[in-house]
Amino acid sequence: MRSLYRRQLTMMVSIMLVSFTLLAGAFMLLSYRYIIGETRDSVERNAGYVTSFTASYYRTFLSLEFQDDFYRNYVASIARISNSDIIVADPKGKIIYNTAEEEPKVSEGSVLPEALTAQVLNEGSFNGMTTLGGLYEDKRYLAALPVANQLGQVTVIQGMVLVAADASNLSEMWTATATIFFFSAVVVFLISVIASTLTSAHQTRPLNEMAEAARKFGQGEFDVRVDGYEDRCDEVGALAEAFNAMASSLEKVESQRAEFIANVSHELKTPMTTIAGFAEGILDGTIPPERERESLEIVVSETRRLSRLVRRMLDLSRLNALAESTVTAQEAFDLTEVMSQVLISLETKITGRQLDVDVKMPEDKLMVWGDPDAVTQVCYNLLDNAAKFAAPGTAITIQIVKKDGKAQTTIRNLGATIPPDELPLLFERFHKADYSRSMDREGVGLGLYIVKTILCSLKESITVSSEDGVTQFQFTLTLA
Repeated sequence: MRSLYRRQLTMMVSIMLVSFTLLAGAFMLLSYRYIIGETRDSVERNAGYVTSFTASYYRTFLSLEFQDDFYRNYVASIARISNSDIIVADPKGKIIYNTAEEEPKVSEGSVLPEALTAQVLNEGSFNGMTTLGGLYEDKRYLAALPVANQLGQVTVIQGMVLVAADASNLSEMWTATATIFFFSAVVVFLISVIASTLTSAHQTRPLNEMAEAARKFGQGEFDVRVDGYEDRCDEVGALAEAFNAMASSLEKVESQRAEFIANVSHELKTPMTTIAGFAEGILDGTIPPERERESLEIVVSETRRLSRLVRRMLDLSRLNALAESTVTAQEAFDLTEVMSQVLISLETKITGRQLDVDVKMPEDKLMVWGDPDAVTQVCYNLLDNAAKFAAPGTAITIQIVKKDGKAQTTIRNLGATIPPDELPLLFERFHKADYSRSMDREGVGLGLYIVKTILCSLKESITVSSEDGVTQFQFTLTLA
């Protein structure tokens, strides 16, 4: 497996190599053309000067037999300044004067190549790399122009001027320039590779730590965190923060799972132990016959309690599956009608506890959006809870009002005050306040959790408060 570090480093090195190759090619081409162009312009310009001077000299002396020191010094000065050789030849290509004293073959009396002479006479110029037919041992950059004068209506070519520049100087200059470029490129490349290596390692280190932490998660170690990246204001820091948030969430889920299993085991074990104890007592005669009916009633009660627990757990599983769905089917229904039906279904329980009901609902229909069956269960659980913990002889208040596009439902009862630290836990699975365990033999601690789950799936809210014995639940539904 190729690591991300190697892939990124390979990609960076490849990009730099391609970039430097293209840049080097472009630099070499442009620099060579620039140097050759500068040399060509200089040679042609000097050839023009000498040609003009030679033509003027010919018009004055009517001869190209140069014995004048002034002419020779002038031409030699131009040759030294331009670091080039200047050759003067007659129309037939015979050299009659030159400044290339160190070149024995380029001497007075030598003959230029016929092709070069013909091109100068016919086309009026020549420029390019040449050895002058072997007169030079190595190639020179040469510019040649004819020496011409106007005699009446006729242009007479009286000779030609050649300026030759040593190409070795061009190569040396180009080689030196290229060497500097390549040296700079190598230094920049090495710096880039080192910087890329450090950057890649800096980026992949937290990823490796996260991978190691994920493997530990798979082994059940949920307390592992990726630390040291809190101050990084980049994507890696955000990833580390999200990873730690996920780890905390997984740890919480694992804790809730363990608590859930413990609670389920406790809730299932209690009625089953009771049922088994009384059944064995009846079978082995430990319980006298006159108490068998009472014992059987307890067995039936615990069996029903066990059945309610299983049913609530199935409801809980269904609601969790519903909460994970991205789409919740909703329809418009009358909230007052649903509340009235729930009140009727709980009439026996409310009457048995000698409770009054204070209902404050609109007389007309109050249409809201939601799942009628789910909202019915919400109302039933809240009213059943209120009736269960209301003090005998008190009243349960039910109030439904319109507010900010919502139907706000409030269910209030008078009883024991719930401690403030218990309020946030009321909607947890299997949570039952300690003070209620002795009086709530029928509850399994899932009713309010189911209420919360249903309302969250409908994207609605529910709140609870308890002060001076008054406990109040309030939830909202969107008006249709």
